[in-house]
Amino acid sequence: MFHSNLKNWQIFNTLEPTFISQIHMAIVYGDLANEALIVTKNGMVYGLGRNVSGCLGTGDTESTLYPKKIDELCEKGIKTFACGKSPHCLALTEEGEVYSWGSNSCYQLGNANVNKGLVPSPVEFNLHDKVVIQIACGYRHSLALTDDGKVYAWGDNNFGQIGSNIMTNQNAPLEVIFPSDEEKVTSISCGPYSSMAITEGGRVYGWGCHNGLLKTEYKSNPKPTKIRTLLGIAIGKVVCGYSYTLALSKEGVLYAWGENNFGQLGLGHKENTLIPVKVVFPEVEKILDMAASHYEHISVAINRCHEVFIWGRCLGQIVTVPTVTHLECLHDALACYAPPRIMHESLIVNSEEESANLVDSIREAFDDANTSDLVVEVQGELIYVHKAILKIRCRYFKTMFETVSAEDNQSVINENHFSYEVYKAFLEYLYTDEIDVSSNNFLELLNLATAYSENHLRKRCVQMMKNNITLNNVLFLYNAAIENNIKELEESCFKFTLRHVTAVVRTPEFFELNKNTLIAFITKAAQDGAFKT
Repeated sequence: MFHSNLKNWQIFNTLEPTFISQIHMAIVYGDLANEALIVTKNGMVYGLGRNVSGCLGTGDTESTLYPKKIDELCEKGIKTFACGKSPHCLALTEEGEVYSWGSNSCYQLGNANVNKGLVPSPVEFNLHDKVVIQIACGYRHSLALTDDGKVYAWGDNNFGQIGSNIMTNQNAPLEVIFPSDEEKVTSISCGPYSSMAITEGGRVYGWGCHNGLLKTEYKSNPKPTKIRTLLGIAIGKVVCGYSYTLALSKEGVLYAWGENNFGQLGLGHKENTLIPVKVVFPEVEKILDMAASHYEHISVAINRCHEVFIWGRCLGQIVTVPTVTHLECLHDALACYAPPRIMHESLIVNSEEESANLVDSIREAFDDANTSDLVVEVQGELIYVHKAILKIRCRYFKTMFETVSAEDNQSVINENHFSYEVYKAFLEYLYTDEIDVSSNNFLELLNLATAYSENHLRKRCVQMMKNNITLNNVLFLYNAAIENNIKELEESCFKFTLRHVTAVVRTPEFFELNKNTLIAFITKAAQDGAFKT
């Protein structure tokens, strides 16, 4: 539904707007997020950035601030990229062919005769008659999944991540043998030194250096091992972080296991766990998708209400529970919070042009007198809207228009309960899913959302208020939270006050709190040790 914007990645800042407008797909990778691969709408492929070990595939090791064409991939119909930390890269074509380039220190390119892959070369051994549908890169190893459900692996095998009993590096694709051939593999993923796979029955297998990834007593496991704790749970997707794993069930429940020093499992603590544990989110909502970076210890997820959550090591801060953001997609979350700001997978830029145009058209239709069939008058100001959009987007309006037949014929309605700025911001939100209102009006917008039973908007208002707590408004927000029974905001204001207790108690607003609120605050603060000497 939502599209990320390339401006979130600094590496694209040197590009001309005309070139950016032609980008169809891109991926940002590298230890410093300073390498990128680009596919334009006409099928041309470019490398951009630092070019460590020839990872741009441009035929040399020279860095470039401007896109440099990769002739070997142009007009090949590139479907996606996968990039390892070594650095090495894979490209998958629409025809199911795999190309590789970059560092080949452990044969991770899958081409036995290649020392350093300065240009993309096809990975053909054992794959020349196969159709590959998915690719993945670890630190120095690679995986490919074919359309017949077979997994092939090559590269570094010091920890058994190739899935072979022979603990030596593999210079060409080797089929990974699973304990049972009853099910096809439908999805694969790589950690730095580990590999994961899901079968069509939703079973999860893992192999390699687990660091707590697998329930086994051994440091590494060279054979695919079933994650027995997840038996009976149909898993639809697995992703690998730096030393941990996330698994998403087909029912939208997220599980995590592995290392947890930075809270990357989202379990509310920093203790490691060897077995999958359910991740609890603030609201009981189905999780649609999730991602992790094997460059760092950060996890992100999005629910069916299109709320994006982050946890783990986020911009140097340790976040141990999923925390909602104002972002709209997983790519944006990693762009804003992950160090380095790399992409977890290739980003398709406006892949469905019709959908993008539809979104833009609806956005532009707001407050347009030429197309409006309804006018809302607030404090003498007119706002031009469309009944159909209001009914689709808001239950309050749907009920109003369906139950009050007279309203269906009205061209003007009056609103006297809320200010013009807030009501206009609310109506614009229905068109754009964005909130544009000053911080002074967050509380009024929250009250409007409550009155209209817009729970998603209400949650976003609470989050915005939490993000805008200052010494000047903390007591106002604290009192408002109590009066409106907003426990989450009340707790955030209380914690903020404890961190700045000396400054807060000196403000006139502190003694303007009503007596009961003041006594309750002082008592709770004393229990938390705020007044210890």
